[in-house]
Amino acid sequence: MGNTVTLRGKAKYLGGVGTKVTGISRRKFKPNLQRLRVTVGRGTATSVLVCTQCIKGGRVTKLVRQQPFRLPSVEKTKPTAPEVVPSGPRARP
Repeated sequence: MGNTVTLRGKAKYLGGVGTKVTGISRRKFKPNLQRLRVTVGRGTATSVLVCTQCIKGGRVTKLVRQQPFRLPSVEKTKPTAPEVVPSGPRARP
């Protein structure tokens, strides 16, 4: 497969700046490929070469190794204490 993207098929291509006959080689433009573990089908994971545009655009779903942390749900509520009203000469109205 070489230097091509699995999803979009982008490959390297040649480019340059006008015509210069001085023997300077043309520059190669390569896609920004990242090796990424991606979920395919029903949770199976494979390692794929993916371009960064596909990652940013959400065309691939990354492998979730562990569920995010969740707090346990509390069934019982704590009884609330009766509200204490201050009394005396220094009590605020």
